[in-house]
Order: sequence, then C-alpha cells, then structure tokens
Amino acid sequence: MENETFIEHNDMASIRDMLSSSGYADEAIEYFLRKPNLGPLKGADHVTELTGPCGDTMKCFLKIDQGRIADAKYQVLGCPGAVCAAMALADLVKGKTLEEALEVRDRDVFRRLVQIPDQKQHCIRLAVKTLEKAIKEYAPHDRAA
Repeated sequence: MENETFIEHNDMASIRDMLSSSGYADEAIEYFLRKPNLGPLKGADHVTELTGPCGDTMKCFLKIDQGRIADAKYQVLGCPGAVCAAMALADLVKGKTLEEALEVRDRDVFRRLVQIPDQKQHCIRLAVKTLEKAIKEYAPHDRAA
C-alpha cells in the first residue's frame, strides 16, 4: 500500500506526460488516472467477461434498477486504452435504460475520451462489446421478473 501512494504522488506527472505524448487527450488521461468506475460492484445484478483479440480482458458489472443501469463498473486487465474506454463507457450508460445503453456506439465513447491513439481504438470496441454481452445476457432475466 505504501508503494501505491509513493507511485501516485511521485509519478503522476510522468504518467500523464507519457500518455499525452502517446496520443491520449487530457480527458482520456483523467479517466485512466482516476479510474472512477474500476473494480467489482458489490450486489451486481449481472457480471460478464470478454477477452479481445489483443488479449485485453474486461469484466463488466451491472446494477439494474427498474430497467435502468443504476451503476456500472469494470475490472480491466489491459492497457491504458482499455482502462479509459471502460471508465468512459460506464459513465455514459449510468441512468440509461438497457435499450438506450445498447444504442451507445464506439463513436460515443471516443467523443467522451476526445482522443486515444489509433492503435488503441479496438479497446473502445472491447468495452462496448462487453457491455452489450452483459445486457443481452441479463435481458432474459429482466423479462422474467
């Protein structure tokens, strides 16, 4: 735990500079550094996992209340592009109905991030596909209720 704090305080500017010089916009960098929607979601109504072609893996946790996404979190085993894409997507879908969330596209996440390197665009696709998988798996349970 001490090392985490040390890294956080002493290397934040360095990490920010590296990501910026790699082609990440400030908005994307903030998502990566803050990780507001990272981690398991206690009491999740549905959890699913997907691995992308590059080997990055995302686990999506959804809390559903009356057909709306009350909360969404991701666990991400992957690069900064994967982390910031998942964090931004979770923000985008909170409060939306399941149907509205299924309408969120890669371009919507990209707009939220402003810019990520071209070679990381597939990370956005993975985040969206993981969310779609979670909603489609959950939907039959929703109809049964």
